[in-house]
Amino acid sequence: MTDWRSASSLAGTIVKWLAVPLLVPLLIALVDGQDLSIFAVTVGIALVGGGSLEQLESDPDLGTREGFLLVALTWLLAALIGAVPYVLAGRGTVAMPVNAFFESMSGFTTTGATVMKNISVDFHSPALMMWRQLTQWLGGMGIIVLAVAILPRLAVGGAQLLEAEAPGPRFSRLVPRITDTARRLWVLYAGLTVLEIVLLYGWHLVGWAPNMTLYNAVAHGLTTMPTGGFSPEARSIEAFVPLVQWTIIPFMFLAGTSFALTWRVVTGAVRRPQADEEFRTYVLAIGGVTLLLSAALVFEQTTGSVEETTRHALFQTLTMITTTGYASTDFNAWLGIATTVLFVAMFIGGSTGSTGGGIKVMRWVVSTKAVLRELFVSIHPSAVRPIHVGQRVVEDRVVRQIVLMIVAYFFLTLTSTAVIEAENVRIGLETDTLSVLSTVVASIGNIGPGFGLIGPMENYLAYSSPTTLLLALLMWMGRLEIFTVLILFTPAYWRE
Repeated sequence: MTDWRSASSLAGTIVKWLAVPLLVPLLIALVDGQDLSIFAVTVGIALVGGGSLEQLESDPDLGTREGFLLVALTWLLAALIGAVPYVLAGRGTVAMPVNAFFESMSGFTTTGATVMKNISVDFHSPALMMWRQLTQWLGGMGIIVLAVAILPRLAVGGAQLLEAEAPGPRFSRLVPRITDTARRLWVLYAGLTVLEIVLLYGWHLVGWAPNMTLYNAVAHGLTTMPTGGFSPEARSIEAFVPLVQWTIIPFMFLAGTSFALTWRVVTGAVRRPQADEEFRTYVLAIGGVTLLLSAALVFEQTTGSVEETTRHALFQTLTMITTTGYASTDFNAWLGIATTVLFVAMFIGGSTGSTGGGIKVMRWVVSTKAVLRELFVSIHPSAVRPIHVGQRVVEDRVVRQIVLMIVAYFFLTLTSTAVIEAENVRIGLETDTLSVLSTVVASIGNIGPGFGLIGPMENYLAYSSPTTLLLALLMWMGRLEIFTVLILFTPAYWRE
């Protein structure tokens, strides 16, 4: 049977180490003079709560079943710990426990959806707002990836934990040891984050980006590479000059690219992207959606100059495909064609091994080839036609898993939409189907903003507490790509 004690013990070890990143807002609070006690208490809760769970099993044995429970439980506990500062601060709409959990889960899963009405360091303390940004950076590359990289206790079962945290067609090892692979991924992730911060703040120092202070540069650096989308500015990236938007664009592109592929390019394999079918498809998807969106904006006369049209089309294409969730403009005000193009882009997702959410480009590549193969076999019943991605043959078991994941994704989307619409009727909230559907897609795809009620300059406050809780759970499931969480609710998981 599933050894829940071992899984809980190892989850406690990881939760205990959340006290370390909590020292960042604690130091900001020490300098600023606000919320010092709040973060001191949260550090204590992480240490005591995680340490108590750690004592459940002195010598934990990690098997396949325990791996699923460990990963799902770690993310859930991280969101609960992350919600504590919002509740203790007691400011605004985010102070309600359900809303605090939603905001924290949105942060760790890098969704970027918010129930914070007053997004400002003047209303909320700088320490609290930086913690909001930091949750996304921690969740971007993955809490488990970080834990495997730094905690020897998880080294033995590291590979299966990484597969459970980011299940997909493949997991690329950079070196034979899984711990060294995890460290390299985090080094690259941190390096790109620092590079973006330096560039953004550099534009401020030379006078080209007046609003991009050091605080804003760090805040946006911490939420671009994880494809998070939280911003300390209520108007998101629209609040900054076009140069800032152009600077963020390549970092969103890299965040949606496989970090393993980027590492190989950085270490000398510059021709590797040309041979990577997923990367080529990713680039084609971005180019195609950008062209369609640009044409729609020109046709509808939504934007002005060529530069403005290109910038908004490319920025919003990347923010939807990579699931970053930033906004360079209020695309909620765009007309039908542009809205439809962006809505379709919400289903694409980033590359496998990226920080992007959604269905992922590789799954679309494999599932499309699976459909074409079935059409061919229907005409030639005796033919044997394996599915290739690049030079690799994709096993039928993997093809089946990919197709089932996509089916489960759309099933959850449709059923959740129906449940939320019924709840809206119960509370008397008038919404259109596109608003509700985009709400669900934005949550399960870890995108953040959607259309209508939850446009890029809006929030999720209109929904009831049961809906807010459901959306938070969808973010959790979406970040772990559904099956890691769903498997815990099957009777077979808990039987011998």
